[in-house]
Amino acid sequence: MNNNRTVPRVTLQRYPVYLKALRKLKSMGITRIMSKELSEYVGIESTTIRRDFSFIGSLGKQGYGYDVEKLIEIFSDELGIGYDEKIILVGAGNLGKALMNYNRWNHVVGEIVCAFDINPDGVGKTSIPVYPMDKLEEMMPKNCHIAILCISDHVQETADKLIEAGITGIVDFTHDHIKAPKNIRIKSVDVVSSIQEIIFETNSNNTK
Repeated sequence: MNNNRTVPRVTLQRYPVYLKALRKLKSMGITRIMSKELSEYVGIESTTIRRDFSFIGSLGKQGYGYDVEKLIEIFSDELGIGYDEKIILVGAGNLGKALMNYNRWNHVVGEIVCAFDINPDGVGKTSIPVYPMDKLEEMMPKNCHIAILCISDHVQETADKLIEAGITGIVDFTHDHIKAPKNIRIKSVDVVSSIQEIIFETNSNNTK
């Protein structure tokens, strides 16, 4: 990335969108694409795409477009994600099982390779293995750094165990505030707040 320029937050939020689209395009056999074509695919203005790309460097040529494979490599490197990213899930309840059964991330990241639960015998049939929580350290996949947390009890204690086991990024579906060292990244997914926000936004639009 061009270290002489600070990348705006809104631009960083669009990078995963570009990566997802590029990987889909590659799977369709497309090797080169113009910014206008990519714009139609992702629903983002071509001028915005070119500006977003400029923060990384000179990625394409006028009239020639962008090399899809090269862009995938660059964005994967910038975002630190790849096809083979190993993800674990903790809490194999209804939400956890739904995520395990879905487990298709549209060419953006890797996949959930296993899950952990306090009562794995009561989980039922799943597409991936479910281990007891006391087997976390033993059954943790090699080079796994990402965990999805879908539990309602002992949240902080479980997060501490994950961090001790080598997890550095947590996607948090709980409603608790998790305390963690500064080098640990936690992304909270609050469905209730999202619903409240969309209700407020739609109601605001309807009153205009």
